[in-house]
Parts: sequence; C-alpha cells; structure tokens
Amino acid sequence: MIIRPLSGSDASTYRTLRLEALQTNPDAFITTYEQEKNKPDAIETTVQRLNSDEAHTFGVFIEEKLVGNVTLQKEPHPKFSHKASILAMYVHPECRGQGAGEMLLEKAIQFAKGIGLEILQLSVVKDNLPAKKLYEKVGFREYGIEHKAIKIEDRYLDEILMEYFLQD
Repeated sequence: MIIRPLSGSDASTYRTLRLEALQTNPDAFITTYEQEKNKPDAIETTVQRLNSDEAHTFGVFIEEKLVGNVTLQKEPHPKFSHKASILAMYVHPECRGQGAGEMLLEKAIQFAKGIGLEILQLSVVKDNLPAKKLYEKVGFREYGIEHKAIKIEDRYLDEILMEYFLQD
C-alpha cells in the first residue's frame, strides 16, 4: 500500500471513488450520490478542491489503484486556525481490515503535526461502529453526541463527535 497526497491530476480517479463511497455507505456522508453525480463542472471543482491550501486529501493505492482516501480540512477563521477536521474518510470494502484506514489517518495526523495544528476533530455516525473503533485505535476520543444530526427522509442519525490532541 502506498499513501500519498492527492492533487488535481487525481481528480477523475478521486471522483470515481467518491461516487462509490456515496453509493456504498450513504449514511456515512452528508452529500448524497445524486447530489455529487449531478454536479455541474464536477471534475473542475474536484481539481480545485484537491489543489486547495485549506484542504489536504490523502489517498491509499494498492497496485496503483486508488482504494481509499481521507481529507484534512483546516479551519479558516484565525481563532480556529489551530484546528482541522477529518472528512470524507472512505476505504473500498474489499480493502477494509488490511490497515489502509489506519495508514490514511496516521498520514493525516503526521501532516497535521507538521503544519503546527493542535487539534483534529471528526464526526462519525453513531451506528458506524467499525469506523468509530478505527478512530479510537489511532487515538481519537469521543467528546459528545449530536442527536438527530442527520435527517434522511423520516429517520434521524446521531453523530459521535471525536477529537485528537496533537500536542500534549
């Protein structure tokens, strides 16, 4: 497995994996497959997102195929600039349980430390126990629950709020 930052040149491959993620695990993401699929100028927008200074996306490759990703989104407000969010975490189902997710998170954590961030935050759907266990394994700790955080038609999903302190 190879972990590396994604750039605009990876936009098409990343978008394919993103659409797969939204279909495979729709409850794990706020964006729906239909929203993402029907975006105008999707590739151009993805290129801009992958080349952004505020968001850094890392990909895991097996035999040169992108099979997972995670994004670290820095907070833009000066009073929050010591923090970033972990977003859009996904690993292809056939590659889960092989360490790819842990490697992606470790890469994001090391990158965050390298640019002087102090806190990483994320939210995970309460029912997504494998993801929660993964986050705990690398050092994230729960600090709260947002009840009814997501509404899908007539059902609600709670989200667990987690944090990782980069500097003790």
